[in-house]
Amino acid sequence: MAAGTLVVQSHTSPLPAAWYERCIGSVRGWAGSKGYDYRWLGDELFDGIPGPLLSRVRQRPVVASDLARLIVLENALSGGYSRAVWLDADVLVLDPTGFELPESGALFGREVWVQESDGGRLRVYRKIHNAFMAFSKGNPVLPFYRWSAERILDRYDAQAGPMVAQLIGPKLLTLLHNAIGFDVLETAGVLSPAVIRDLLSGGGPALDRFLAGCEGVPRAVNLCGSSVVRGALGDREMDELVLRLVKEPLAEG
Repeated sequence: MAAGTLVVQSHTSPLPAAWYERCIGSVRGWAGSKGYDYRWLGDELFDGIPGPLLSRVRQRPVVASDLARLIVLENALSGGYSRAVWLDADVLVLDPTGFELPESGALFGREVWVQESDGGRLRVYRKIHNAFMAFSKGNPVLPFYRWSAERILDRYDAQAGPMVAQLIGPKLLTLLHNAIGFDVLETAGVLSPAVIRDLLSGGGPALDRFLAGCEGVPRAVNLCGSSVVRGALGDREMDELVLRLVKEPLAEG
């Protein structure tokens, strides 16, 4: 019977760019340093999605992944692990020693998203995210979150238009968080394109706003590979960013 903590990551193969390898290696190394078990999944991540729901999300891989990870974590807990942790494949652990998981039945990451508005002004949105999640055995949050996600997908009316990518991810989580107030791991952050560009240029107002909005310095960050897909950043920039952050982790502003 398994025991302890399991860390799970997944992505389709081949990986979209080389910088993902360094991110994945940082998570695998962090897990090993903490004595956690580690599991990598490819497309088998989706095997646990019930057939009727799979047919609904088959063409929406982000939505499918947001559901599949919940099922995988639930299965890990029912299989004997006392805690199950998810980190996206584009999460970079900056400080393996300082990135600690506190005692909590359920944890989500902190999103401080800095974005340029049409007028050039910076806007800051403070939410939670599911690029990092941790659940303990017996806690009700994970089964409730899974039930809510499946309920939304089951009731979704395709005639209303295509599903938005964040439907059962950050959008649902933020809605629930505003009403319930989940525990948040402030050191599990997210870097928006505006913040990344400032990091690459040696500093700037977006980075300043990001650090000011964080409660403490992030020890692990989601680099948002979707920003490359959207064309907001390029893989060459991400390669440079990862190398910089490995040499010089984020510091307090």
